[in-house]
Amino acid sequence: MTSGKKDLVRRWLLLLVGLTIMAFGVAFSIKASLGTSPISSVPYVISLFSPLTVGVATICMHVVFILMQILILRKNFEWIQLLQLPVAFVFGFLIDLAMWVLAGLSPSGYLQQWGLCILGILLVGIGVDFEVSAKVVTLAGEGLVLALCQVLPIRFPAMKITFDVSLVALAVVLSLIFTGHIAGIREGTVAAAVFVGLTAKAAHRLIHRAPAADPGA
Repeated sequence: MTSGKKDLVRRWLLLLVGLTIMAFGVAFSIKASLGTSPISSVPYVISLFSPLTVGVATICMHVVFILMQILILRKNFEWIQLLQLPVAFVFGFLIDLAMWVLAGLSPSGYLQQWGLCILGILLVGIGVDFEVSAKVVTLAGEGLVLALCQVLPIRFPAMKITFDVSLVALAVVLSLIFTGHIAGIREGTVAAAVFVGLTAKAAHRLIHRAPAADPGA
């Protein structure tokens, strides 16, 4: 195997590890019951009123994001980005696997809830760093933000914030319509929105001993 192929295999493995870490971060956040991260809020709410699991709902959401990228970019869409699709399926499967592994986990108090929430934030942040460092393909949510930045005069950080706020708003609307109350959006959601990106940057500095690439926080 040539050095180029070895490097490609290494980067795909790094992405897989990152997706696994992120999936367990999502699962810990859900188990904490303090609100999921913005990107997971919509799939979680959908899982509450439909037969879909969080993982399957995540896959469906990512498929919609990919279709939106194609519609937005049209001829400028890079077809290599269709690799986001198999990555979405793997990520969704890993989320459901993590939920199955942690099925018996149930915090008994508010402090324990925060402990699981913080663990979830740390794992998602570390997973994001691995995903960015792999330099293979972005997840569909990040890909949609990048696509929007190509056609709108908005910088990535501002667009990412707008995107996350929109997802949370959609989750609130869906939960009110289908469950009658706000579900999946709590103080943990705010904490995740603030600290996942900061954790990813800190993880990059600690793990790679190099200036952090912006993971899109």
